[in-house]
Amino acid sequence: MTTEVGTRLRSDARDNRERILAVARLAFAAEGLEVPIREIARRAEVGVATLYRHFPTKEALHVEAFAEQMDFCSTIAQDALDAADPWVGFSRLIERMMEQHALDRGFARAFTSSLPPAAGFAAERDRTLRSLLELIRRAKEAGALRDDFVLEDLSLALMANEGIRAATPDLRVAASRRFAALMLQSFQADPVRRELPPAVRLPVSRA
Repeated sequence: MTTEVGTRLRSDARDNRERILAVARLAFAAEGLEVPIREIARRAEVGVATLYRHFPTKEALHVEAFAEQMDFCSTIAQDALDAADPWVGFSRLIERMMEQHALDRGFARAFTSSLPPAAGFAAERDRTLRSLLELIRRAKEAGALRDDFVLEDLSLALMANEGIRAATPDLRVAASRRFAALMLQSFQADPVRRELPPAVRLPVSRA
């Protein structure tokens, strides 16, 4: 009987943890990092104390919630470095990164934030940033990327891209692809005029 109870408790704890992570991923992606811990606990149907037993800080929850996205960013950065043509690698990275950021507001803010994130997240982000800096160096040496481009220009583009508002995720991605094409033309040392992806009708905000 004691063994059965212990197994059930471990199973319940595992289910709670997975449910908290699932809710947190959805909340951060849709609403950004400002979603309160209490609200995440409420949506996951657990107590705040239960949430904190699994994730002692909000930063710890960020690390777990964004683990897959950080792996994705590290992968696309390495894929870009492996490309034979630095400009092709740089372009693919911009396109894929903007698509990811258009779909996930929370991750976009965590990645571009100037505030120090939790150690695990920071280490992974720093590795990706080092890959980006190396790719930028190579693209400049190849004469493809304008000499005055700096990493902060990419951060600006990602922040602007994160602001895309559209009715569905597919439309956000489509709008992001057009924006990425515009940005790449502006980043290029000798811009080549190419046909842009189709425009997407977006809501117009009124002051």
